[in-house]
Amino acid sequence: MSQSYDEIGAAPLSNDTAERLPAIRHHIHQHPELGYQEFDTADYVAGLLTDWGYRVTRGVGATGLVASLQHGSGGRSIMVRADMDALPIQEVTGLPYASVHAGKMHACGHDGHTTMLLGAARELAHTRRFDGTVHLIFQPAEEVGINSGAARMIADGLFERFPCDAIFGIHNHPGVATGTFGFRAGPMMASSDSVRVTVRGRGSHAARPQHAIDPIVTASSMVMALQTIVARNIAPTDTAVITVGTFHAGTAVNVIPETASFELSVRAFQEDVRNQLETRIRGLLHAQAESFGASVEIEYHRGYPVVVNSEAETAFAADIATELFGADKVILPFPQVTGSEDFAYYLQHKPGSFIRLGNGTDGAMLHNGQYDFNDRNLALGAAFWTRLVERFLAQPG
Repeated sequence: MSQSYDEIGAAPLSNDTAERLPAIRHHIHQHPELGYQEFDTADYVAGLLTDWGYRVTRGVGATGLVASLQHGSGGRSIMVRADMDALPIQEVTGLPYASVHAGKMHACGHDGHTTMLLGAARELAHTRRFDGTVHLIFQPAEEVGINSGAARMIADGLFERFPCDAIFGIHNHPGVATGTFGFRAGPMMASSDSVRVTVRGRGSHAARPQHAIDPIVTASSMVMALQTIVARNIAPTDTAVITVGTFHAGTAVNVIPETASFELSVRAFQEDVRNQLETRIRGLLHAQAESFGASVEIEYHRGYPVVVNSEAETAFAADIATELFGADKVILPFPQVTGSEDFAYYLQHKPGSFIRLGNGTDGAMLHNGQYDFNDRNLALGAAFWTRLVERFLAQPG
């Protein structure tokens, strides 16, 4: 059952807009597309926006699009972003609108993010209670990790082609009550780097280990030693994560293999800590390999940077949520999130804020085959974006 704007106690969002949103989200949810494959999703989104009077620019950063609407004579402009891509996960929700594409699903809520922004787009186009220009980004490929949609849209001239004074985005947050908005100035979400480690030793029969340089023992020692970096090299007041996510070695119980490999996920909230982690990881791995007589190859990939929210824009957005929904629906400051987001790239160029929106306390976590975006947030999010744009573009330029 859809909720009207009035029922959720916010400022006016038309019932007509609110009632359309679940059907829009369910359509997007049912037809997920992976990063840089969002052709049908982009067509669907662009069609709605064109019908509502937006100037839609397609193909920004491959499959991304920007919808622009100017009203009045104001010189200020604002940019709001939603992501469109899905994940390579098999959906097991059993919902009537579950994914029709095997092995693909909206397991991170991008269907909801897109729908909330579409709701605001429709409302803004109908009411036009603003003075200036609004640019709405519908971004591809947030989930890809490297060469992501945000980076490619920026490289494609996003901010030169669509000038803005500030940029905002939202991500849903399972584990927090539905409709609760979280704000934090400064570092909000962690950087995310990945490391692939290949240990090269000398193989032998399992019965004659004295003839081998055992890459499994070497790699195992590395895994244990890596756990000391955060505990003994990073200040206790700083947050960092080193997680070994994969470990592969050997094919037979009676053979010591030539190589072993494993992969790390490395996260931090400060650039100097991020750099310190890389230095220590490289140094420790080489020292461990040498101590066993093995060699090591390290492929270190820098992923998304830290999401750093600007002070003024975060305070402004928090004020909007408090005005609409009440102080009891606002968490400020919201705890730092050790997940990562390519929204960080936008914030390296423009002031802005990335916001968390509670998805409920009893549902599945993100990137889970049982996850579903909470429809109760659709009108709330659309209301928030609508009022934020109106207030931002009402400020003197």
